[in-house]
Amino acid sequence: MNPSHLSRRSLLLASAGVLACGRQKAMGFHGYCFVANQGSRSIAVVDLNRFRVRSQISLDAAPAAVLVHPNRGKVFVLAPEAGTVYEIDAASLAITRRARAGNQAASMQMSSTKDALWVLYRDPAALVELPLDSLRANRRIRLSSPGIGFDVSRDNQAAVVSPQDGSIVLVSLSLGAIDRTIASRAVPSLARYRWDGKQLLVGSGPDRSVTIFDVSTGKVVVRLPLPLEPRNFCFSADDGQLFVSGEGMDGVVIIFPSSTEVEQSVLVGHAPGAMAVTKGVPNPPPYLLVANPESDKVTVLDIDTRELVAVVQVGRGPRSICMTPDDEYALVLNQESGDLAMIRTRSLITPDGYTRRNRSAPLFTLIPVGEKPVSAAVMGLG
Repeated sequence: MNPSHLSRRSLLLASAGVLACGRQKAMGFHGYCFVANQGSRSIAVVDLNRFRVRSQISLDAAPAAVLVHPNRGKVFVLAPEAGTVYEIDAASLAITRRARAGNQAASMQMSSTKDALWVLYRDPAALVELPLDSLRANRRIRLSSPGIGFDVSRDNQAAVVSPQDGSIVLVSLSLGAIDRTIASRAVPSLARYRWDGKQLLVGSGPDRSVTIFDVSTGKVVVRLPLPLEPRNFCFSADDGQLFVSGEGMDGVVIIFPSSTEVEQSVLVGHAPGAMAVTKGVPNPPPYLLVANPESDKVTVLDIDTRELVAVVQVGRGPRSICMTPDDEYALVLNQESGDLAMIRTRSLITPDGYTRRNRSAPLFTLIPVGEKPVSAAVMGLG
């Protein structure tokens, strides 16, 4: 049987077998995974201790992003087309508040101080603050053109990507004002701050490049040509390496932000997409997990050695990966089959304690969650 054509039923039966054989060893995570189902307009709450859906929370608009607050026991969901943010209480698993400060949104991020949400609206073009105490629109920073996404630094600065006019707008969230606007020669597609906030890494799909800017001056430090169109950024757990994936190459490009150079490119399966990393502390070694949506697989790379560790067959169309805080499980959202695949990181280690090399690793379990899951976030319950 061709593994790329395994049915959902076959995967479920295989997962059940793994659970049955390893039930004494497999410990769950004491927490929930909140999954945004765009197709079914709902939030699935997955109990990661019992490996099943605990609740389905219906929404009146299609969600696209989920954030959890680390201390308040609250979950925030963005429905972009409706311009609405929903607040869900993790104890009651019910919607407690909602806010709408525009007609259409693009993305949301939490402030570095964790006391407010910032929502990027496309209509009207603005970055809007929603303080968590009130969840009502407060400061509104108007933009000259609609943005498609933004990143927040550790010192509460924001970088808004606006490809329409080829600009990156740098904003002080503490002051609620624009610091400067950078005119980029290459049309920007996505941006991420370096760990210290002193440099900004901006990917351009049309230009096939990553440009590093000095934040204090807005000047270009270096432009790095790439063999692919950057669509996904993922930092290593220590922030020392940036992994880039996108169309044009069956691999990822590894950039060292501190030395502002491309280190190498590594093959990681067909048409790599979304990525996630493990911390690798104390063991096993740090891994890079890469979704391969066209082949229904996740490819695992050893970050230290750059060697392929394993390939895991998951559901159809894996397009998002997140880790449980303890790094025990990788949670993979399969958009086409509508389920959450769980990979146990310990399964990437052979019985004699060594990392697998280019071998298939088992899928732990597969949990149906809803139609077209697109985003997920994990909350520990203490």
